[in-house]
Amino acid sequence: MHNFHGPSFQLVEEIAFEEFEFGAGVAERSTPLLVKGAVRHWPAWENWSFDKLAALCEARAANLVSSFQTGLTEQGATRPRAELAVAPYLRELGRAALLPPADPRRALLSLERRAGLAPGESFLLNWARMDFTPDRVYLQQWDMLAQLPRLRRDFPMRRLWPGLRKTWEYAFIGPADTLSGLHCDFPNNWFCQVRGTKEFILFTPDQSPHLSVAKKYDWGATLSEVDISRLDGQPGVRERFAQARGLYARVEAGDALFIPKRTWHAVVALEPSISIGIFGLTPGEILIGGGIATARDLLHRVHLYRWGNCTCHKALPGRGVDPRGGSLDALE
Repeated sequence: MHNFHGPSFQLVEEIAFEEFEFGAGVAERSTPLLVKGAVRHWPAWENWSFDKLAALCEARAANLVSSFQTGLTEQGATRPRAELAVAPYLRELGRAALLPPADPRRALLSLERRAGLAPGESFLLNWARMDFTPDRVYLQQWDMLAQLPRLRRDFPMRRLWPGLRKTWEYAFIGPADTLSGLHCDFPNNWFCQVRGTKEFILFTPDQSPHLSVAKKYDWGATLSEVDISRLDGQPGVRERFAQARGLYARVEAGDALFIPKRTWHAVVALEPSISIGIFGLTPGEILIGGGIATARDLLHRVHLYRWGNCTCHKALPGRGVDPRGGSLDALE
């Protein structure tokens, strides 16, 4: 992808934690917002290291086992998940996080290039960075706060989502070079980065005509055919994608990124990372958006809606369809 220029991007709006007022009004935003240093002011900053989370898993009567993803759920054929013990995985990530950092130029947008950008300037990304196969074992969409409920007090849920809102929380824990493919979710999301750094590319809903909306089914999400890990193999998709106008965010440890509902996004990990997506829905959003998603899911489960082309079931040769279970949506 060395010759692929791709879409044009601008930096996501940023604000320091000390200057930002969390409140219900943020849910009315139609564009993303990066709050620098937010997580550093919350207990999770001290309590959510790889080793501390591993110790919590080990302290359970039975060592915690979860379902791990390899490859992309969002593009192409979804692979069966592997059931693995969580604590040894976290210990291994903790050791990897202590290694010298990767080449800082190995990024979609290097810090050096970013420092030279003028306010509001458009730029292109370094798509040659996507020279890896996203084949790492990834603890994606883990319902961690249900498994380890004491961790819920480490995030100010009511401050993030004040008023009459219900929240859903999913953790994303993995090594460098994991990739969450391009998709959008129906709820608003506070994406909180506790450890490591991730790069986000984001597109507002009006860019959908350039993003090759897929027919692949996922609970609560809309997926794209654009696979940023293999654009060379998608010439038609790539040509449409290059016409899009996007936003870029470098979400570092301690930052919180607000992702408005139906905002397209893909995420690349630069380092071993611990992230949590916190979705806040009003009763109306649950009734309308959740109701539509639930109705589709019922049709899907009785084989009337996109059966066999989905993130929750995997067709296995000679064995029909193997249910793997679904979750709220395809989150990063």
